[in-house]
Amino acid sequence: MRRFQESHSRIGLAVGVSLVFSVLVDISLRKGIADPEGSTIERSLPTLGFLGVRDVGVGKTIRFTIEAGDEEEAKNKVESICSTFLTNPVIEKAKITIENTDQVEGN
Repeated sequence: MRRFQESHSRIGLAVGVSLVFSVLVDISLRKGIADPEGSTIERSLPTLGFLGVRDVGVGKTIRFTIEAGDEEEAKNKVESICSTFLTNPVIEKAKITIENTDQVEGN
């Protein structure tokens, strides 16, 4: 059992009692990076009668829950997930929102 717990600790899974956090990651392109989808939408809106719309940017939003001992640990885990998997840090930036769901999980 100890070997099982150690292997889960190494990969970032909570062992014992942990809190559950709701996570929202809003990913957008960094300033200066071309946004062809945003440009296409912005050019199309006036032909549909929507005038005065500008600075259109297209991004993605990812929602999930994560277990952690506290909010700081959750934030560190999410930042690591973002920089290694969810975003391309060279061209994208992530805005992370974390909320405690008041749930407690026990392993």
